[in-house]
Amino acid sequence: MAVYRDAKCKLCRREGAKLFLKGEKCYMEKCPFNKRPTPPGQHGAGRKKISEYGLQLREKQKTKRIYGVQEGQFRHYYEIADRMKGITGENMLSLLERRLDNVVFRMGVGSSRTQARQLVNHAHFTVNGRTVNVPSYIVRAGDVIAVKENRRNNKFFEQIKTMKVANMPKWLEFDPEKLEGKILALPTREDVDSQIAEHMIVELYSK
Repeated sequence: MAVYRDAKCKLCRREGAKLFLKGEKCYMEKCPFNKRPTPPGQHGAGRKKISEYGLQLREKQKTKRIYGVQEGQFRHYYEIADRMKGITGENMLSLLERRLDNVVFRMGVGSSRTQARQLVNHAHFTVNGRTVNVPSYIVRAGDVIAVKENRRNNKFFEQIKTMKVANMPKWLEFDPEKLEGKILALPTREDVDSQIAEHMIVELYSK
């Protein structure tokens, strides 16, 4: 699988928006995007005119980068969403929100989705008592996500126990002391706080 190894701040500059890929650094004044919001490259500042197709492509790329998924995965989510009842774009965003790495990030355990993905990869979490180390695992309503018993004394998780939960999505709950969270309901479009025009992605894929 292809892995992006260049500076992540370049991705924000390319999409012309903060994607919050670096956790706390994105909220600081020293964030590179604040200093150079133009696209990377020699001619980045000169790029102005963009076609309708280009706008749709950039929206797809931006959403992929926010959630940290590759093209094949992203296309797969679209195809699943297209077969589901309801609005395709909203279904697709709901599936992305239900990824285990995103859920761990939303619970505040990871400062970024990248860090949350690494924690899941290292098998620190259980879903309904069963160890899951697949970041793309799709959670369901009622699922209980918890840090494994033998990992709770880890220095990283000890710090999580003392944190204050803020801006918790209404479809999630998390108890820092128990290092345990629960999926209260499936996320809706209102629960997605990123600025995403999902209809443009659907238009791109449906051509």
